[in-house]
Amino acid sequence: MKIRAIIVEDEKSNRENLAKILAEYCKNVELVALCSSAIEGRKAIGELQPDLVFLDIEMPGGNGFSMLESLEQINFEVIFVTAFDHYGIKAVKFCALDYLLKPIDLLELTQAVDKVEKRLVEKSDNLRMKTMLNNQKNKLSSPKIAIPLSDKIEFVEVSSIVRCEGDGNYTNLFLKSGVKIIASKTLKEFDELLSDYNFLRVHQSHLINLNEVKSYIKTDGGYIKMNDGSSVSISRQRREMVLGVLKGV
Repeated sequence: MKIRAIIVEDEKSNRENLAKILAEYCKNVELVALCSSAIEGRKAIGELQPDLVFLDIEMPGGNGFSMLESLEQINFEVIFVTAFDHYGIKAVKFCALDYLLKPIDLLELTQAVDKVEKRLVEKSDNLRMKTMLNNQKNKLSSPKIAIPLSDKIEFVEVSSIVRCEGDGNYTNLFLKSGVKIIASKTLKEFDELLSDYNFLRVHQSHLINLNEVKSYIKTDGGYIKMNDGSSVSISRQRREMVLGVLKGV
């Protein structure tokens, strides 16, 4: 299927370079506009109704987030393209389809476009992006996180997660409600997403919410009891670090 796309990027060389790569390696992408500012991007989106927007975050006269916030409806996919790998990227990863760091890696670009194509097959109003903007705008202490499941996307408050248990390319999320969610993301990805929200990796297979720790049991090599009654092992290599963190909680 054809993906109608817009590039919003203030640097001309970056716009042209991305357009050239897309034309050569992503034949299913049809560029309908190249925009040099958030103002131009907003106008082009309103007039052309694209399927996909490649969006720079830092631009003079308004960044990518403010441009999205100004739109009444976000019914397109967004791939952020940025040179800044800091907090903004971590926030974006909660709900954005993907992000690319400059200089653009060809494999990452083609994989991101493949994700767009798959998503558009079952396209609906982009709730993931609205959730991300809400997280950004309100700087919530416990934002919602978009959990990709096999047949849908589930929205879960970060504070409702007691612990995460890795299982290969999947992660089991155990919630306060007693519900277990099987997400199609690795534990490493959840570790990166949740580390700023008082979550700690205590074992190769376990990530815990420190707010949900009930006690540390010294017997049997040491393990953690959670508020939901579950027990979590601590790896030998991480034990000293984990104990140091628990003493400060």
